[in-house]
Amino acid sequence: MRHPKMGWVIGFAACGIVLAASGARAQDAAQPTGRYISEYRIGPRDGLEIKVANSELINGQVKVTEQGTITLPFLGEISVEGLTAAELERKLAKALIDKQMLLDPQVTVTITDRQSKRVTVVGAVQTPGSYELAGRQTLLSILSTAGGLSRDAGREILVIRRLPDGTSSSLRIPADDLVVKGDTQYDIPLEAGDIINVQADRAGVIYILGEVKTPGALAVLQSRIPAVAQAIAQAGGWTERAALRRVVIKRRDAAGNEKEIPVDVKAILRNKAKDVPLQDGDTVYVPKGLI
Repeated sequence: MRHPKMGWVIGFAACGIVLAASGARAQDAAQPTGRYISEYRIGPRDGLEIKVANSELINGQVKVTEQGTITLPFLGEISVEGLTAAELERKLAKALIDKQMLLDPQVTVTITDRQSKRVTVVGAVQTPGSYELAGRQTLLSILSTAGGLSRDAGREILVIRRLPDGTSSSLRIPADDLVVKGDTQYDIPLEAGDIINVQADRAGVIYILGEVKTPGALAVLQSRIPAVAQAIAQAGGWTERAALRRVVIKRRDAAGNEKEIPVDVKAILRNKAKDVPLQDGDTVYVPKGLI
């Protein structure tokens, strides 16, 4: 049976975002070692160090332009976007040979500053910031790199992606399903430039008064406000004198007008009625009477 949120995933793919099979194991997000990563492809704003052995013709550091090119002495402007370091080494060696500058050039390219393959993580995570995409990485691996969700994280993670036509598309990921339940259908592969916004929850309060063991204000998170029976339980439960059939929710609308919503908690406890959701600022009053 299709998961109720799958429509979002399908819609995201339709906007030009290919969601590869997310069950594959994500690569380690730590800073890579070695001269370069074979999977990494050069892009705009990347920093390169280029050396030619036994020659001073081309030695130094260059920055890739927004157009994906570099300019080198004697060789002029060269397109480098999309190449790996090894592929660029071969391209430069061939250019030196074609211009009859060297017979057997030994070119070394080191990617010193990887700026084009990064994603941004903001919101309710331990360490917000910009993170490098080293190889194939998924949403869960980047969240782990950012230290995981903070205590005020809400129930949704928003992934924003810019499309080739200049527009953007967004996908809402249920945080509990991804992080707590480990549902791999939401562990989508990321692309350079993605913005991951972990929605922060807001604090709220409800009031439980009357015949409960611990009456008073109950601090809640906006996305996790309990229903009536749950709220009474969090207030220590009801006393022996509580009239559970005559519980009342007092709620004010946007204009400040108060209305009362009767609730039969006893029917809820017997599974004969559904628990009633509460809203921020509600007052639950449990009157005195016969049980």
